[in-house]
Amino acid sequence: MNNMLEYKGYYGTVELSGTDNVLFGKVIGVNSLISYEGDSVQSLRDDFQGAVDEYLEMCAANGIEPEKTYKGSFNVRVSPELHKTLALVSASRGQTLNSAVEEAIKHYVNNGAKKTNARSAR
Repeated sequence: MNNMLEYKGYYGTVELSGTDNVLFGKVIGVNSLISYEGDSVQSLRDDFQGAVDEYLEMCAANGIEPEKTYKGSFNVRVSPELHKTLALVSASRGQTLNSAVEEAIKHYVNNGAKKTNARSAR
């Protein structure tokens, strides 16, 4: 995940606008729009951190609980047939549907990390 920034538990994207020659991004995992930009990696990082700090200060000033990134629950929509098949397979293995989905996601993420590391080693 080389194209991500992290600060105080918040994560942000790193993108390039070739037209404007500017780096920009937004904080992911929250509903609020928190964006930032810079003309260098350091200025992008500084603006990202400033944007997160401003968001947290605004929440504190208004008595609002800041959104927490990645609470561990999210909705997934799949076809009814896949839902049924997964429910049957997980039940036959003595698993809950949640534990089967978590296992599948771990497998997906671990394989993706291996592929990313293999590309980086080239």
